[in-house]
Amino acid sequence: MRLDKYLKVSRLIKRRTVANEACDAGRVLINDKIAKASADVKEGDIIIIAFGNKEVKVEVLSVQETVRKEEAKELFRYL
Repeated sequence: MRLDKYLKVSRLIKRRTVANEACDAGRVLINDKIAKASADVKEGDIIIIAFGNKEVKVEVLSVQETVRKEEAKELFRYL
């Protein structure tokens, strides 16, 4: 799955356009490498998102096309 779509589906970032902008600005890393919005996300990947002076680090547990809001937290685990 594309990185921008995963960020939206997992609700780490609310909108896909915002996820795209974060990737373009170099604020999203997959396995310690700067990632483009089109980068492929798979289970076991470590995603780091820089929000201003705060960083969010998660491990991808599952990749699904669609998921209900309540179940979105099960797609990743905070590190």
